[in-house]
Amino acid sequence: MSGKSRRDFLKKSAFVGAGIAGLSTSTAKAGPKNILSEDRMGVLVDTTVCVGCRQCEWACKEAHDLPAGDLESYKNREVFENMRRPDHTALTVVNEYSPGKYSNLPVDVKVQCMHCDHPACVSACIVGAFTKHENGAVTWDTDMCIGCRYCMAACPFQIPAFEYDKALNPKIMKCDFCYDRTKAGKLPACVSICPVEALTYGSRTELIKIARERIKKNPDRYVDHIFGEYEVGGTSWLYLASKDFAELDFPKLGNNPAPGVSESIQHGIFAYFVPPVSLYALLGGIMWITKRRKELDEEEKL
Repeated sequence: MSGKSRRDFLKKSAFVGAGIAGLSTSTAKAGPKNILSEDRMGVLVDTTVCVGCRQCEWACKEAHDLPAGDLESYKNREVFENMRRPDHTALTVVNEYSPGKYSNLPVDVKVQCMHCDHPACVSACIVGAFTKHENGAVTWDTDMCIGCRYCMAACPFQIPAFEYDKALNPKIMKCDFCYDRTKAGKLPACVSICPVEALTYGSRTELIKIARERIKKNPDRYVDHIFGEYEVGGTSWLYLASKDFAELDFPKLGNNPAPGVSESIQHGIFAYFVPPVSLYALLGGIMWITKRRKELDEEEKL
């Protein structure tokens, strides 16, 4: 580590230490952001239109600097032999199911973070590393995260994934709704590449209207259910299908927001051990210092 790097590191370490020393329970409490705007955006996934091309998987990896491989390789349908879940290598995946009662064609379902209106991950995170943004996206901040992984336990859709194979600076990986792209006025990568327009991006309010109209006009094509309209208090991703969602491996959830569940998890963990909030800050500060020291040591080796 260079002299300047070490000086800068020590200054920051001292700052963290001083901050911890002066913390009270009122100042140390994490402040997760959960902005629920009437204008929040969403995506309507019409599984009766999806053909399972998996181009959305490729586009997502490309947009997030993950190894994507050749687009042609995504035509291989052998992957549908086993159900897959998003993980640290793929933030979205497509699974295939037997035909619904209204069609002879298989049902293909894209899976990713649902970007809940009342996210359990936001509620469960003790340091405020997760944020629900005004545009509907739920994102994660690596600089805030201390690696507790409560978000993974709390998520009703089992989405956040941890980079267990990375000893240095592992990340929580999940779909971020292409937050940087949409801020720049672009469509989410998966929406922009879909060749059959199975994905519709727009105001969540308008998407619900569109979904209801499709069900009304084509009652023989859809089950009368918009998944995500009410589940766990509502989600930014909404689904239409030709068969019961339970048959498509969607979890059976109530309409109450999931944070109530995540908060009960935390209350259970700390039922007989209630340390001061400043201890969380102390642990977070130590983990930040350790992580930064490793990063600087790695930079010095390069």
